[in-house]
Amino acid sequence: MLGPYRLVEQIGAGGMGHVYRARDERLHRDVAIKTLPPAFSRDQERLHRFEREARAAAALNHPNILSIYDVQVEQGSAYIVSELLEGSTLREKLNKESLPVRVALAYARQILSGLVAAHQRHIVHRDLKPENLFILRDGRVKILDFGLAKLTEPEPIADPSEAATMETLETKAGTILGTLAYMSPEQLRNRPVDERSDIFSFGAILYEMLTGKRAFEADTTADLISAVLTQDPLERRQGLTPLPQGLESIVHHCLEKDPGDRFQSASDLLFNLETMAGALATVATTSIVPPPETAQSRNQAYLRWAFFGLALAAAIGGGILLGKKLFSKPLPAYHQLTFRRGRVWAARFTSDGNSVVYTSSWNGNPPEIFTTRAEGTTSRSLGLGRAELLAVSSSGELAVLLNRKSYPGDGELGAGTLARVPLEGGAAREVLEQVQEADWSPDGSSLAVVRYLGGKERIEYPVGKVLFETSGWISSLRVSPAGDRVAFLEHGGQWDDRGWVTVVDLARNTKRLSGEWASEEGLSWSRRGDEVWFTASKAEEAHALYAVSLSGEVRVVERAPTNLMLQDIARNGDVLLTAYKHSTTVMALTPETNGKERDLSWLDDVLVFDLSADGRFFIFQYYGEGSGANYTSYLRKTDGSPAVQLGEGAAIALSPDAKWVLTIMNQPRRTVLLPTGAGEPKELERAGFDDITEDVWLPDGKHVLFTASQPGKVPRSYVQDIDGGAPKPITPVGITALQVSPDGKTFLVVDAQGTRSLMSLPGTESRPVPGLADDDVVIRWGADGRSLYVRRPLELPLKIYRLDLGTGRKELLNEISVSDAAGISGYPTVFLSSDGRSYVYQFQRYLSELYLTKGLGK
Repeated sequence: MLGPYRLVEQIGAGGMGHVYRARDERLHRDVAIKTLPPAFSRDQERLHRFEREARAAAALNHPNILSIYDVQVEQGSAYIVSELLEGSTLREKLNKESLPVRVALAYARQILSGLVAAHQRHIVHRDLKPENLFILRDGRVKILDFGLAKLTEPEPIADPSEAATMETLETKAGTILGTLAYMSPEQLRNRPVDERSDIFSFGAILYEMLTGKRAFEADTTADLISAVLTQDPLERRQGLTPLPQGLESIVHHCLEKDPGDRFQSASDLLFNLETMAGALATVATTSIVPPPETAQSRNQAYLRWAFFGLALAAAIGGGILLGKKLFSKPLPAYHQLTFRRGRVWAARFTSDGNSVVYTSSWNGNPPEIFTTRAEGTTSRSLGLGRAELLAVSSSGELAVLLNRKSYPGDGELGAGTLARVPLEGGAAREVLEQVQEADWSPDGSSLAVVRYLGGKERIEYPVGKVLFETSGWISSLRVSPAGDRVAFLEHGGQWDDRGWVTVVDLARNTKRLSGEWASEEGLSWSRRGDEVWFTASKAEEAHALYAVSLSGEVRVVERAPTNLMLQDIARNGDVLLTAYKHSTTVMALTPETNGKERDLSWLDDVLVFDLSADGRFFIFQYYGEGSGANYTSYLRKTDGSPAVQLGEGAAIALSPDAKWVLTIMNQPRRTVLLPTGAGEPKELERAGFDDITEDVWLPDGKHVLFTASQPGKVPRSYVQDIDGGAPKPITPVGITALQVSPDGKTFLVVDAQGTRSLMSLPGTESRPVPGLADDDVVIRWGADGRSLYVRRPLELPLKIYRLDLGTGRKELLNEISVSDAAGISGYPTVFLSSDGRSYVYQFQRYLSELYLTKGLGK
């Protein structure tokens, strides 16, 4: 007996212990128990590995990952209790027989599905190989042994010896952890690994499943390592049966030596493999071997061919239309509903599907709600003023947002007052404050809402019952047709629209249905409620329309040579889509331009993030097509010379000497300094911190300031030396720094209630900012250290003021007007030099048309 478990028989053994079939006497079920022998339990390194396996695997709950039930220590032996599996390992299968392509792909898709779940929790397996993949008797695959799993967000190293560089292949334990033939090049070189290391190992496994041969083979350890580091297994297959072209490309992409050249996420890889599997399945149906012929089957065949001949003759006689119906799926039909210049913000069908209600901003005017007949060409205003449509109920009642106020630093995100309005007209009845989005329950009796409270966004359904909360943000909230779930787009960072398609049920069980998308906006349930449709992009392409099942299977619904955004799906399957185009205008004024602004626009989708104190340089990040998963950073002079591409990353802050740009990498999340001239990038170590925001440079150019929280703690601000060393707290808990004075001694800070004040260091006491209104936007500190440059929010023309910190008096410094306001998204963002004589500002233009689409599927 081990505790309540009765050992029945030994069913396996390995370097990490023995595996037994056991009986749980409490729950009366058969389980598997993996033990660590007492001698090994006294070895702290082995015990640490064993416990790490338990923690990593127990954190995961996925049908393709071994389920962990219990972890205990009994009589000096540690053990893990897991589900009992019946079947064999993939290694045993590969030793017995070669796998058909369809079987190999079925296994591969399940392995990837499990890896996607693990990687979403920042867990890397690090020991993926056929021995650690178990095939159940029903064909399901389970990933075993997370004993070498490592969180990609590393914990602080307690023992410095753990970080020692391994100088030879021999370790004190005798071998490198893992199995050489499936280890990634970076793992063999003892370099940091992330999810892409598992992708390399998966590529080696996929190659072996498809070919029956190992990807890397050699007679000695040294030769095997050399093969992994230098050889391309696909090139060694010359003269042998080739792989299908698409599969060969996928395998090759997995086995790239440089992690940056591989698939960047398991979800991307799974998407490509799903697409390839579907294509191969279509081809396979045309080459199935027929059964033995009988007289009856011969007669049936004659009838089928006779019918086919009649159909073909009818197609020829009737023309191309009938041929299309017989042999191809009809193309979707698009009917344009809007024709004016501006942006469509939101659109919904009425319950009968005969009318469409939408919010739009035409020709630079404020948002307004309109209605039109489905397939009509004219629209009429509902006369609600500055109201924005959120949802239409089954009884014809509108949920609208009144008086939306943008969040600081974001012209699009904001909260307002939720109100209810009859579709046929009438006064709005206010319901709830601090609402960002809302959707009706299927019967129209209650509402699901997104609210912004206490610095976090949360979903309430019905109002008052919290189902989900995040320090990021939430968009495209939609209640399922059955009313039992809420689907939404989850975004990890307040400033970024990358994220996941997520659902939460009424019991607060949350599930991410998709991997992370570089950009996503627009979501709706399919009419049957079995899929969630959404529009998103992988960064190197325009937004396309996708569908994901509740089990996480993603498929492409529609692509177009422009960006698509899903608005709604009617009960009859009709779809509302907007087609749109982004563009970014960047303008600058410097003393050299003699009072005239200079157009510095570059590429289409960019965000300016900082201007040097002297007004000579600014940085921006590009996030449009071809920008990559981590975006791309640029430096540009305000004299009009071409922009300089610095490299991968989202540019955030420019150092005072303009020699470094602080950037954010998203896959995996890390903070990196890019040199603007000669030099190598530097990564800032920020392990153990969550929700990192507000990166700014201190005046000495050797330290950066950022706001973050440690697990379970309230956010505060930290200072970090760019040449190394752990971040040090600089503000009290709950106080975060926004700006720093030119002498580096005074900070503009904000507390949890949103109140801004001035704080001098050393010390913790703060004092009010004289003359600063609650909604003033602070641009930067003045060069004299005694003033702030501020602007009013939601104001055009945009007015810049100098605020005297001694008297609280505001002096108008400059005024910026935009001549063509059509399609401008939010309000211009402005950056000012420290002397106030130069500025750079940008605005996004978003022009779109609304379409009713028929024939897109279920």
